[in-house]
Amino acid sequence: MAVKQFLLPDLGEGLTEADLIAWKVKVGDEVKLNQVLADVETAKAMVELPSPFEGTVVALQAAENSTVAVGAPLISIEVAGAEPDAPANLVGYGPSETSSHTRRRRRAGAGAAALALVEEAAEPEPEVVEPAAKAQPVPERAPAKPSVRKLAAELGVTLELISGTGIGGSITRQDVEAYTRSLTARAPQAEPDVVGAATPVVGGETRIPIAGVRKHTAAAMVRSAFTAPHVTEFLTVDMTETMGLLAELRAKYPDLRLTPMTLVARMVLLALRSHPSLNSTWDEQAGEIVVKHYVNLGIAAATDRGLVVPNIKSANTMSLRELATAVAQLVGTARDGKTTPADMTGGTFTLTNIGVFGIDAGTPIINPGEAAILALGSVAKRPWVVAGELAVRDVTTLALSFDHRLVDGEQGSKFLADLGAMVTDPRMALVV
Repeated sequence: MAVKQFLLPDLGEGLTEADLIAWKVKVGDEVKLNQVLADVETAKAMVELPSPFEGTVVALQAAENSTVAVGAPLISIEVAGAEPDAPANLVGYGPSETSSHTRRRRRAGAGAAALALVEEAAEPEPEVVEPAAKAQPVPERAPAKPSVRKLAAELGVTLELISGTGIGGSITRQDVEAYTRSLTARAPQAEPDVVGAATPVVGGETRIPIAGVRKHTAAAMVRSAFTAPHVTEFLTVDMTETMGLLAELRAKYPDLRLTPMTLVARMVLLALRSHPSLNSTWDEQAGEIVVKHYVNLGIAAATDRGLVVPNIKSANTMSLRELATAVAQLVGTARDGKTTPADMTGGTFTLTNIGVFGIDAGTPIINPGEAAILALGSVAKRPWVVAGELAVRDVTTLALSFDHRLVDGEQGSKFLADLGAMVTDPRMALVV
């Protein structure tokens, strides 16, 4: 028998730390090879850490909701028939075919390349454990999912004061909301004033730790804003014909989840063929501009964990059907908190749809390592001049931010003009 330590591995792209969200095992548990030990959150994604050993859990060496450095001990497991050796410190995560008998876990891709335009084509309750002598104490806390903890933090509620009604006594969003309402009902009232009106006590503040996706997104955006010289250009266009095409395609292909952004994404991919500078990166160390001959299209998605930008690999090779499927899968996976580190790396151009929030336009910040990002504004009925006559049309605003080191004003303007022409008349996509 030997006790082996599992150290936090580098989960990809040279990450130096991760936040331990929840343990899935406790001291004394028998674990199998590949069994999920814990959920950890990195700058890239939420990741399930599988066990590189089979044996009995001896100690948990990191506390939930703590930040753990790569290479720091996470858990100790007693392995039968094994000789003591160096701790497991895997590159990546999961079993590999090395001496530790582990292999990297991989998630199936979103699908191969998706009717070209116009036919072109229940979480278990965490338990308190008794750590070994060298283990870091794991504090007792109420059982709740990360999204529920986030809600409680935003409302300034202490979860340990709430009785859970979920599976195994876990605390749900409804429990938090009900408890908050009860606090409001019990809030002390001020003494009546001269006219006898009671005024509730208000004020105070809530402090939310800067952690997880929010922390890493903030760092990336600050780095981008102070490294890449941003330029943003706007173009307001008549999108009536594209919206008409969208209605036709939805009627003909009801199985596809088609949206205005899907069609615009397809047009972006076509426009990038003629404007490759917008699909490049600045290599400071090599002193080179690297033009990519593939497009890994990033799709900004708002989730409970914050903003994440997974990307569709080689989106330029996809038909509209494949693209629509890939976008729907990517956004769904992101909102479920299951985006993998691989999905979050290697993006070359990003598209963000601020129109879903009713916003007309904005100045999006470029993702680090990319040359440009496009924001699609809301599509709304507005007065528009057509053939010299005033008409009501579907109008939207496109906002393009680009890195002026990589993209000159002329190049950015021509890209935006070509894209606007396709949005105005989707038949233009046939000649790109």
